[in-house]
Amino acid sequence: MNHPERTVITAALTGAMTPKDINEFIPLTPQEIASDAYACWKAGAAVVHIHMRDDAGHGTMSAAKFAETIELIRDHKDCDVIINCTTSGDNRASDAERMIHVATVDGVEMASYDAGSFNWMPGGVFMNSPKFLDELGQLLIARGIKSEIEIFDSGMLGIADYFMKKGKLSTPGHYQFCLGVLGGMPATVENLIYLKSKLPADATWSAFGVGKDHLPILFAAIALGGNVRVGLEDNVYFAKGVKATNVGLVERAVQAIRLYGKRPASPAEAREILGIPALNI
Repeated sequence: MNHPERTVITAALTGAMTPKDINEFIPLTPQEIASDAYACWKAGAAVVHIHMRDDAGHGTMSAAKFAETIELIRDHKDCDVIINCTTSGDNRASDAERMIHVATVDGVEMASYDAGSFNWMPGGVFMNSPKFLDELGQLLIARGIKSEIEIFDSGMLGIADYFMKKGKLSTPGHYQFCLGVLGGMPATVENLIYLKSKLPADATWSAFGVGKDHLPILFAAIALGGNVRVGLEDNVYFAKGVKATNVGLVERAVQAIRLYGKRPASPAEAREILGIPALNI
């Protein structure tokens, strides 16, 4: 069911790398991540996108930590937020390690599907091989988990289309435009308009810009009828010299959506928009 007057807010709570030294509000432990997830849901986020950190604060694909965090979120019996898990939270992990949680952990409703490889400057190659994408797409279909097709550059749209036509990536697709990473497409409104123009007619989409490019993409996505992603994974400052919190970034997105004349989608509405089964809690 379409809700054109609604905008889905995703809160990306913590990435794989940024340390608390840069922003002390970045949640690292399962308890901190679950607490922020609950607070962001109360503030208006319909989806929380989560990474895990190990005891040293580095990204990990530990299925046990994903399971613990999901359980802690669902311990809040009133919280129906959609849980979206990364499949790229540790560049040291094997393909199998990147998929183990979506294969074994209950409660994962969405998962990222990074639709290609590129040089993530200056750190190294962000590798998503055809074999990995083939296996991941089929696994997500088998488990009934909605793919969030992450697009860092326009060529990745063709990769997603290839696997859809092979029946190895579910349709209709939900696309997340990840703009502003050095090595991918710059975070400009022109690039966002171009990417949107190349989507399948039945697709849903969302977008974010990294760092200082966060606000232009936020406002443009709302104006273009898309959905939005905010959070400390992508942007650690609320304004120049002012550290952000996940809740503060969600609250600002809510305000922007309301000022535009729309309303933030509830998790139940977001499930209808994205084609995710209703939650039984």
